[in-house]
This record gives sequence, structure tokens and C-alpha cells, in this order.
Amino acid sequence: MSFSARIHDSVGAIAAADWDALAGTSNPFMSHTFLTLLEESGSVGGRSGWTPVPITIDSSGGDGPDGRPIAALPAYLKAHSQGEYVFDHAWADAWHRAGGQYYPKLQIAAPFTPATGPRLLLGGRDDLAAPLIAAAEAMCQQNELSSAHATFIEPAQLPLFEKAGWLPRSDLQFHWVNRGYDSFEAFLAALSSRKRKDLRKERAAAQEGVEIRALTGDAILPEHWDAFWQFYQDTGARKWGTPYLTRSAFTLLGERMAGKILLVLAFAAGSNGRQAIAGALNFIGGDALYGRYWGSIVDKPFLHFELCYYQAIDAAIALGLQRVEAGAQGQHKLARGYEPVQTWSAHYIANPGFRSAVSDFLERERAGVAQDQMWLGERTPFKKI
Repeated sequence: MSFSARIHDSVGAIAAADWDALAGTSNPFMSHTFLTLLEESGSVGGRSGWTPVPITIDSSGGDGPDGRPIAALPAYLKAHSQGEYVFDHAWADAWHRAGGQYYPKLQIAAPFTPATGPRLLLGGRDDLAAPLIAAAEAMCQQNELSSAHATFIEPAQLPLFEKAGWLPRSDLQFHWVNRGYDSFEAFLAALSSRKRKDLRKERAAAQEGVEIRALTGDAILPEHWDAFWQFYQDTGARKWGTPYLTRSAFTLLGERMAGKILLVLAFAAGSNGRQAIAGALNFIGGDALYGRYWGSIVDKPFLHFELCYYQAIDAAIALGLQRVEAGAQGQHKLARGYEPVQTWSAHYIANPGFRSAVSDFLERERAGVAQDQMWLGERTPFKKI
């Protein structure tokens, strides 16, 4: 069978049913709804530095079965390296010093989202991985792009990129793993006595003087999004300089994905749910809860841990989910029962000299990451057998 590749100017240009048939339903960040609301809200496109260029593979003649694409790639032309959480600034600097132009590059990702998931949307057909990856490489070659980067790849797809010769890169995140717990207390029972006491004290201190509510679906009202927008702006301005998502992105999340959202809000005691002082935004996947954004207008000890980590554990247990992915970085998560897990990306670099230098760097980096994971894994708060 022969294939043809097509580059689109937006995910929205592809029928939602066709895209979702390839992406599946487990990962909310690969859904047509999530990716198109980023486009419609202006969070990507325009002057954001994220230009959508999704690639689809069609069967011979330009159409898949019944006129549908048979594989897809969530791809963006990037004018910078912001909002990726896999840092290649040093690579860009080296390429520029050598007289090259690193940007634009091709980014295969869920924008602003350091959560693992499929990047090759194959509809269950791994045989389509090779032509899809080849289409991304051809796009780089034909447009003289320096590189292509697929970030936060689900581990099962990494070998598909490696088979094509892409360079693997690893990093660490901290995930909470559900080992069949039926309650938060059951999880605490797996911890050492001292750590168990510490977590109970933190939760008690965080909950004192506040009312915490976990909201999803129709229970999330417009005023809740107004409050969370304040929290998000404050955190975004301090961390990134400019928040990545626009205000309308949150409105669209509420309108189109409320059933996939868990919004945990803390209200000032005695305000009858009127004065929200902090919040954490989570996405509900098929097997995981994904913690994404947090913010607060008060400085209350342990409130961050309560809203982002402990409430997420409570929710994952109640929903029967296998894990909580609490976002990038954060070694402080270790003491809260979140364990070090390797995350993976894959990188295509056409220039042989640059590729060789990056390959050597990544080999050393992977060894260091593996050592860090082992060292951290020995320091989890769980009982030692």
C-alpha cells in the first residue's frame, strides 16, 4: 500500500470524529476538543510562537477508508522553546553560534502540557508509524528546519521513534501510583510511621480555616473560572513571565471539557463558598489524573500540597485511576508519596555533526537521569521491606 502525507493549517481543519478515532479517548490532551480550543482561544497560533501544522497520512489517492485519514501527528512550528518542559536552549545557542538557524523547529506535542501520551496517532496500527515519522522528517528537510522534537511520549511509542533513528532523551517526573488503595488512609498505611504523621499534620494545617471543594462537570460555574484565572495569572507571571493560556481557553474548557476537569478550590472559611483563595486544575484521563495548574492569592502553609497532591490522590482513588501525574519537576513531591518516573522524548536532527554532538550529550544525560532515579527511589516515604 502506498501513502501520502498532508500538512494542515490547524487541527480544527480535520474532522473531530476522524482525529479522535486515531487518538483514542484515554488521553485528554490529544483530543480534538483540547487541541482545537487552544487554537480557537488564541493560545496557539498568531504570535504565540506555536503554529499548528498537524500532519496526516492518507492511503493512496489522498483519502483513507471512507475518506478519512489513517494516521495523524500533532505538530507545531515553534519560533522559540517556551512551554515545552524539555529544555533545548543550549542546543539552540550552540546551533546559532555555529552560524545556523535553530528556529523554527518542528514540535510534536500537546502544547504547554508535560504529560505523557501518544504522539503518533495510529488508531491501533503501528505499521503506520514509519510513514508518519518519515513525513515529519520530510517536512524538516523540505523546509530546512533544524530539528524535530516529540516530547512526553508514552513509553510504548518510544521504540517506534528509535527504530526510525530519532535520539531518545529522558527526564524525571514524580507520579503517584495507585497500588489498589481503597482510601487515603490505606495509602497512608503504606508509608513509614514518621512520614504518615507528617502528611496528616500537613493536611490538618492546610485544611484549617478553609473549605475545600472538588468540582467537575456542571458544578464548575463561570465564577469559579474567573477565580482560577486570577490564580493562573499570578503563578504564570512568576514562573514564565507571560501565562501561556488565554482567558477564553478556560471558558472553552468549561464549555467543552467540564466532564474531564477536576477543579479543586479552597474557599475562605465563613464565606459560604464565595471567596475562593486558591485552586488546582486537573484533567481526568482514562487511567490517570493529570495535575496541570495551581495558584493562590494567599500564603498558607501546605495549601499547595493539599490542593495539588493530596486532593489528587483522593480523587484518583475515588475514580479508580492508576496514577496521578503531577506535572514537571518538583522533588518536594517525593515526600508526599509521589515516586520518580522517567519520561521520554525523541529528537530528529538532520545535520550529522550536530546530531553526533547531541547524541553524545544525551547518552551522558540518560546515565545521569537513571542514577538520579535510583537515588530518589531509595528515598521514597514508603515502608522499607
